[in-house]
Amino acid sequence: MEFGKVDPSELDKIDFTLPPDHPDTALVLAKEKAAKTEVYIGCAKWGRKDWVGKLYPTKTKEADFLTHYASHFNCIELNATFYRMPTPAQIKTWKGKVGKDFKFCPKFVDQITHLRRLKNVQELTDQFLEAIYEFGDNLGPIFLMPHPQMGPKSLEVLQSFIESIPDEVELFTEFRHPEWYSNTKAFDQVYDILKRQQTGAIITDASGRRDCVHMRLSTPEVFIRFVGNALHPTDYTRVDDWVQRMKQWMGQGIHKIWFFMHQHEELHSPELCRYMIPEINKHCGTSIPEIRFIDDNNLFSKPAN
Repeated sequence: MEFGKVDPSELDKIDFTLPPDHPDTALVLAKEKAAKTEVYIGCAKWGRKDWVGKLYPTKTKEADFLTHYASHFNCIELNATFYRMPTPAQIKTWKGKVGKDFKFCPKFVDQITHLRRLKNVQELTDQFLEAIYEFGDNLGPIFLMPHPQMGPKSLEVLQSFIESIPDEVELFTEFRHPEWYSNTKAFDQVYDILKRQQTGAIITDASGRRDCVHMRLSTPEVFIRFVGNALHPTDYTRVDDWVQRMKQWMGQGIHKIWFFMHQHEELHSPELCRYMIPEINKHCGTSIPEIRFIDDNNLFSKPAN
């Protein structure tokens, strides 16, 4: 994932402190508190050959990668559906490789979001939804990433598309155009649309785009995309900060937390998840199964500085 990438020499100069919650967040969480928060943690892809011998057993065939991935994680940010329109048969195959509690969070195909930029896409959208409905109970939120050039001037197009999505579909949108954050009125407008439609705005924590860490929830759920930097020391302190924010939200009664781990080089995403999960369990009182690598029976700890 290249979004928000900076030169490694700049990392120590960046203030990675999470900003305070927007006032709307507390209001949203106060309306309907959950007795117990559901926490989902995953990566962006499972088809990594360089995870064989680390996360997957040696000599694991590619056809079995997803099955082994799902033995470690309870969800996947399904970027594969961004690059190619999924088919019902393909979805059934993927569904058959995971357990009943595993969740897929598919990204809208680029034909809809980038090539046509959400215009005249009803037929394509119907085709996409028909396929992913095959996930059934394994379907998590759908991930909408409008073209990065779609800023506040595209508000009406974006509103029309979001309102066209069936109510039963759980939707989160990632806003990348900088003007969404520099123009307070524009973000207020889109936030009102999201809140009315009971959908959310993704929080993307990337080094070079601190504006995307908006901390403004429109539903009692949150979808976080964390982009690390090859296990730089700041990756761990940033994770620590997120664990404390999750603890705060859980105390406020948030329903679900979706946390997806990215690296600019995805090789190291499992390492950071392996560090994060015990920290969540320790501080938040959860009992998320911890990740163990094939050649390591010891829990992972933060490296010494």
